[in-house]
Amino acid sequence: MDYYNHFGITNSDIQIVIAEALSRGGDYCDIYFQHKISNSIGLEDKSVNRAYSNVDFGVGIRVLKGDQTGYSFTEEMTVKAMKSAAKTAANIAKDSRTIPPQQLKVHSGPDYYPVQTRWEDVSVDQKIPLLHLINEKVFAKDQRIIKSNIMFSDETSYIFLATSEGKIISDYQPMGSVYVTATAEQNGRREQNYANLAGRKGIEFLTAAAIDKLATDAVQKTVELFEAEKPRAGEMEVVLAAGSSGILLHEAIGHGMEADFNRKGTSIFADKMNKPVAEKFVSILDDGTNPGYRGSINVDDEGNDTEKTFLIKDGILRSYMHDRISARFYKVKPTGNGRRQSFRYAPLPRMRNTYMLPGPHKKEEIIRSVKNGLYAESFTNGQVFIGAGDFTFYVKFGYMIEDGKLTKPVKDVNIIGNGPEVLKNIIMVADDFIMDEGGWTCGKDGQGVPVSLGLPTVKVSRITVGGKS
Repeated sequence: MDYYNHFGITNSDIQIVIAEALSRGGDYCDIYFQHKISNSIGLEDKSVNRAYSNVDFGVGIRVLKGDQTGYSFTEEMTVKAMKSAAKTAANIAKDSRTIPPQQLKVHSGPDYYPVQTRWEDVSVDQKIPLLHLINEKVFAKDQRIIKSNIMFSDETSYIFLATSEGKIISDYQPMGSVYVTATAEQNGRREQNYANLAGRKGIEFLTAAAIDKLATDAVQKTVELFEAEKPRAGEMEVVLAAGSSGILLHEAIGHGMEADFNRKGTSIFADKMNKPVAEKFVSILDDGTNPGYRGSINVDDEGNDTEKTFLIKDGILRSYMHDRISARFYKVKPTGNGRRQSFRYAPLPRMRNTYMLPGPHKKEEIIRSVKNGLYAESFTNGQVFIGAGDFTFYVKFGYMIEDGKLTKPVKDVNIIGNGPEVLKNIIMVADDFIMDEGGWTCGKDGQGVPVSLGLPTVKVSRITVGGKS
């Protein structure tokens, strides 16, 4: 792929824009070109009834002076427009000293998401039969199903990045996702739930097995709600199911380990580096190298190589998630966590694939150890206060645990607690790790980026569970 021709630029153009960006004395600048093609097609009431396409094309220019950021962008790919944007970004600095741009050299790295067929080469006619097939399978799984909604989305992003340190980086970033909602009716009562599948993959990710699992999961998650009720409220032991329960790990703990919150002293983890924060069998990573997962990246949006970053290793806090600014502040190298939603935004420290490693226990052993508690199987949303780590999460479905056995199903449960306290109160971790392959998007400072998350079965000694009084 010739990215210079793709964006209609030359090395000379880039050097001119970098010189303008550094003309007021900035320490560093980068130029982030992006061409993103997005498509979605939806099926409702057994008919394909909506389709959308969008093309985004532009360049963002960032200038750093110490820990201050100047940023501007333009959708016009001319030297004149880029120089104008660079001049705006340069205003963060007011220094007569200027740093000359370096000779540009191409930086290459691994490819964690090769595709067999690029989404640009997949026609709508190839997608529509897949939607109908999923829909047919949903209705065939259970006679109580009365409605199915399916949304199929694909995205291709061409990234080209140049830095004042002389790096040239390019990346082709695919993304595919399918979201299936099922509605069922029983004795005049209706329930609804969903299943989804996403990843940095081409259309080949929708295998026959994947399609059947999507339909099965959507239907099973829906019809099991008919038997569920709200539990009695109170503080109790909580077992987090393997897989999507990782959303609690992501929100209540992961955000607090993003380096900007710690650099500014707003995270409760700001003074915990190299100190024990969990039991010795707890290890948590943020990883950009998992092949094909939604949060994986070959290179971050500052041009840093992605990596596998141990946030907590054997119970000890070992690293924050760093972008260029925080890495300079802490005198460490960036971890490849500088991410942005698009060329319209400056990068921030963000998660990629955040997960806990397997532990020494068995799932059955964990459940047997609980006298009276909650088994939280699926989450839908939550709210977290990053500084203190306080959270409220909504558990869509789970089970009560009574005398070491899963008993009655429960739904619509709030769990309330504090992320760092939950971390300390993890007393058992199973060996059944699952990375959830759903379409998670993480929001921060008005930006959304794709992420993945995962967890083995985990026992927390106490969390407040909302329910019937």
